Amino acid sequence: MTAQSVAYGGHATARTARGSAAWTQAADGLAALIAASLPWSTTAPSIFVGLWLLAVTPTIDWRDYARRLAQPAYALPFIILLLALLGMLWSDGAWTDRLHAFKPAAKLVLIPPLLYHFSRSERGFHVCAAFLASCALLAMFSWVVLLDPALKLTATASAGVPVKNYIDQSQEFTLCAFALALPALSFWRGGSMLATAACVALILLFLTNMVFVASARTALLCVAVLLVLFAWRHLSRRAALWLLTGAVAASALAWTASPYLRQRISDIAVEYQHGREDISHASTAQRLTYWRKSVASFAAAPLFGHGTGSIKRQFERAASGESSLDSEVVSNPHNQTLHVAVQWGLLGVILLYALWIAHLRLFAGEGLAAWIGLVVVVQNIASSLLNSHLADFHEGWIYVLGVGVAGGMVLKAKARTSVLFESERKS
Repeated sequence: MTAQSVAYGGHATARTARGSAAWTQAADGLAALIAASLPWSTTAPSIFVGLWLLAVTPTIDWRDYARRLAQPAYALPFIILLLALLGMLWSDGAWTDRLHAFKPAAKLVLIPPLLYHFSRSERGFHVCAAFLASCALLAMFSWVVLLDPALKLTATASAGVPVKNYIDQSQEFTLCAFALALPALSFWRGGSMLATAACVALILLFLTNMVFVASARTALLCVAVLLVLFAWRHLSRRAALWLLTGAVAASALAWTASPYLRQRISDIAVEYQHGREDISHASTAQRLTYWRKSVASFAAAPLFGHGTGSIKRQFERAASGESSLDSEVVSNPHNQTLHVAVQWGLLGVILLYALWIAHLRLFAGEGLAAWIGLVVVVQNIASSLLNSHLADFHEGWIYVLGVGVAGGMVLKAKARTSVLFESERKS
């Protein structure tokens, strides 16, 4: 081999490395744009996801990627996608319903490439910061449109909600508030009062918005669950007791100070008692009716369900003229387990819980990335008791992006620890 050919090969290798680095940086930037645009739009994140796939594809070592697919956190999204695809064959729903129901499973397969990419990238926290900054801007703007509704960016149904709806907004703010809880605690223990104050100020920005401006009751349930999780994971028994006592006191103060919060909670009983008379104010009664019908549909086909996109057809069959609630036909039972059970039976439910468990295990370790991922998964599980949040667009993408980015960072940290341990063992 001549010196000229060696030099040429070196230049080619250098160009390839620079090209790969450029694609990696582009993928990192596009992931940050997905995160930043998600609180504000549905169209923009979809566009950025497509561009992200184009950017990340040239950076993938396909042999390495294929080996990782043996891990449950990587494999289960593809297995669920396969089940949703096969479920279209035995479904009795319309083809438009089948295709629409296939989309939630399709977005789950973005988790493995996100895990893979951010297990090699150094910019995972940039994506988290982009989402946090975007949500903080939304929280401030929420107060503005509460005072001047004319400034809303879209015609939302709720006061103080500039875009989308109060459910999406509340889920975002809950996630951000609890993701910041660990940094606030770490800064406090490290004696950095300024950084602690900044974290606490942002936490209060999100929580006070939920108390006084707009909140979903599902999000309030998530707040309670995540508060207990934080106390269990990061505090001593004594500190946990103080935190929970303070939370109860703060809740009592919020109840006293916020007529909005009192109305949101007291409406539960009103909606249950009068839901059959006025379906427009029947959120609680609607859910109970949806769950009853869904359980009956699941019992009729318990093993493999009625197929992808069959929920609407099952509600049409169960419709009666007894009341407006009993005759209502929907394609969302507002419970993730039932959403899966009606379509894919016990097999689908097992895969759903296997997915959640695999991702919980992924975030079982220590560190900020593990805490963020744990908050994402636990919030989704808790909120999916009252909604089909893994299947919904907004909350589903929060799950995909949160698990993919935070999970990749956790895998990267584990790989580094493994390399250090091996080098120390050999030395």
